[in-house]
Amino acid sequence: MSTLINDWRDRPTHRRVWALAAPMILSNLSVPLVALVDSTVIGHLPHAHQLGAVAVGASLYTFLAWAMGFLRMGSTGFAAQAAGRGDGAALRQVLLQGLLLALGLAVLLGSLGVPLSGVALHFMQPSAELEHLTREFFHTRLFGLPAALASYALVGWFLGTQNARAPLAILLTTNLVNIALNLWFVIGLEWGVVGSARASVIAEWTGALLGLAMTRSALRAYPGHMAWAALAIWQSWRPLLAVNRDIFIRSLALQSVFFMITVQGARLGDATVAANALLLNGLLLTAHALDGLAHAVEALCGHAIGARDRQALRRSLVVACGWSLIASTGFALLFLCAGHLFIEMQTDIQSVRDTAFSYLPYLAALPLIAVWSYLLDGLFIGATRAREMRNGMLLSVVIVLPFAWALQGLGNHGLWLTFLLFMLLRSLTLGVFAWHLRNKDQWFNGHTP
Repeated sequence: MSTLINDWRDRPTHRRVWALAAPMILSNLSVPLVALVDSTVIGHLPHAHQLGAVAVGASLYTFLAWAMGFLRMGSTGFAAQAAGRGDGAALRQVLLQGLLLALGLAVLLGSLGVPLSGVALHFMQPSAELEHLTREFFHTRLFGLPAALASYALVGWFLGTQNARAPLAILLTTNLVNIALNLWFVIGLEWGVVGSARASVIAEWTGALLGLAMTRSALRAYPGHMAWAALAIWQSWRPLLAVNRDIFIRSLALQSVFFMITVQGARLGDATVAANALLLNGLLLTAHALDGLAHAVEALCGHAIGARDRQALRRSLVVACGWSLIASTGFALLFLCAGHLFIEMQTDIQSVRDTAFSYLPYLAALPLIAVWSYLLDGLFIGATRAREMRNGMLLSVVIVLPFAWALQGLGNHGLWLTFLLFMLLRSLTLGVFAWHLRNKDQWFNGHTP
């Protein structure tokens, strides 16, 4: 206990954590802010199926894009360890490999997205109006996919070098442009649901181009030369692809859970799927804020592992855990006391409001349950321990499936209870893996590029 107290009292660690976490929290909060603006703008159009179309279409797009989240996570871990070693050549290799992977995957997913969305909508069984608008929204959003994936790689790489200002610039630019264009296209030009999608596409390309422009100055801090011949050698790709493969499987499983919430909600009616979307915006707000601290854990723990500094690793975790607990408690109280205002701000459709009000207690409980999985994800990403992340996620999904089946008779209440249980299992499984690695002293034996 005295060691934990001493670690918490280490002021330089607090400064290092917040030097990374504060810009990332600010930039991350702009992401759910976009979702809130989307919901608010579309939510004040006259029909529930318009809000539902944005919710379902965004869910389809997010399923594709966020499943590629390994582009950010893998880049962060390897870049952090390379920065800890002072290896400029490895940093250049990680950056270029991440961008090449982003481009290739965007082409692949773009070609598969249209037929897969048709299959997904068939299983959702939405109303005819909802299906038509969802297809228009999703097909338009696909034009921004290459830029979105490139931004993942860029943000992860910058974060790994402990440069939080560049991700702040990329994400704030992307999301503020998105908000401004959303208001203009949907309200000013009256383009409706498709206008919201067009705003997102333009914003994603703006952010990606800005990120590319900033890499040149960032590389000056790490002298070295790109080994171009290494790109033609399989061994130079193998560690990154192995980690990315495991994170991809993990992300696919996670997105499948979120997607099934949308599918089940759609089957319960337009008002229910719209209400769940508004509530999940609250989860997005919480997750992106707390992820700022998790991103600090990724960078600081990856750097400590690269430098083989056990004390720095432990202190970074203790300080980040303490602040995350404080923040998650604040979010829980916010949703418990002011959740009605949060819903009313997003829509004036009374049927959607009434439905969402019934499930606010679940939203209030989520921050306290989910915070530990965010932090542990940060630790495993920084250590490039993607296999354990993958196994923990798959184990959580397998365990929660019978509960999901048993609770489906409770309707949307059963859906939210299943989701809370799933988030709890994420934390528990990752905690067990972390404890196992600590006991075997294996945190400093991860992948190296």
